[in-house]
Amino acid sequence: MTSHQKVKYVLGVETSCDDTAIGIIDSSKNIKANIVLNQNNYHKEFGGIVPEIAARAHLSFIDIALKKALKKAKIKLEEIDLFCSTGGPGLIGGLIVGNTFCKTLAWSFQKPFLAINHLEGHALTARLLYDDLNYPFLLLLVSGGHTQLIAVLNYGEYFRIGTTLDDSVGETFDKAAKMMGLDQPGGPLIEKLSKEGNENFFKFPKPLYKSKNPNFSFSGLKTAFSKTIKNVDININKHNLAASLQKTISDCLLDRTKLAIKIYKQITKSHKVNLVIAGGVAANKKIRADLKNLSNKEDIKFYVPTLELCTDNGAMIAWAGFERYKLKKDTMFNFKPRPRWPLDPNAFKNNPTMRLVGKKGIKA
Repeated sequence: MTSHQKVKYVLGVETSCDDTAIGIIDSSKNIKANIVLNQNNYHKEFGGIVPEIAARAHLSFIDIALKKALKKAKIKLEEIDLFCSTGGPGLIGGLIVGNTFCKTLAWSFQKPFLAINHLEGHALTARLLYDDLNYPFLLLLVSGGHTQLIAVLNYGEYFRIGTTLDDSVGETFDKAAKMMGLDQPGGPLIEKLSKEGNENFFKFPKPLYKSKNPNFSFSGLKTAFSKTIKNVDININKHNLAASLQKTISDCLLDRTKLAIKIYKQITKSHKVNLVIAGGVAANKKIRADLKNLSNKEDIKFYVPTLELCTDNGAMIAWAGFERYKLKKDTMFNFKPRPRWPLDPNAFKNNPTMRLVGKKGIKA
């Protein structure tokens, strides 16, 4: 198996949830192809993602996605130098499909294979797009399954400043949309409805808002939203409900990010901050705009991926794999997919920066 070789083309496979995605990039950061096949119609009647159905759909879609990606990139499979697949976290069935498929390709061509942390893929996507984004930087990761604030100190060096204590932002959007009788995924539909609504019409609670605790909590907001829609006509108030919910979530994200900026400066011992937002919820235009305004007020640089690179995709997995391979020149054929795979496995354990964040939050 050739593990120490020059890399020109990298293939990334992403099958951690309900999108079958394959991306191809080159060593000059050009995205040659980024194919995403969604399964929305397969899960629509269930009001959410059914893991076994998702895994079976990946089996049906993955070869089609590969052929489309190679055609788009105008290269042959044997020209791929590095094969990468999401190894976790995610739905185990889909992870097994993607890993087995990608390992088989790599082995057949005697090329290196890497299993990539899905969160790391999101975390490093902005570095694929922006040449001036160097380490370290502060990451706000917001997706269907994760809401975290992370100090990305270097490749492979991550310190989690805050995380959700219960529900993620993406889950909150989706559950709220389901309560309103909307299709899934709910986030984009709520954003669309909010454009015609009054964001100050309903007053929803903002858990941990203005506190010194750097974590998030959205279960209380979800409960309050549920109680509200039971007492109003949803058809009449859908725009105001959507706008008010979206504003509340954005306010919470901004508030926690402000606190994280202070903590990040103490961790890095620097006043320079590069702020990155990534993950599916980063596609929300209001949240992007609000964070941009916050960055301007805080006099920090703000980076956000393009809309198509916010949601799950193969290019981000390919890029994260390329970054790893440049440093370690390794291969991971013995890797077993992991439904749980923290980006920072040692978070809050024997970490000297833990003294900055205690039960009562950041120290003055």
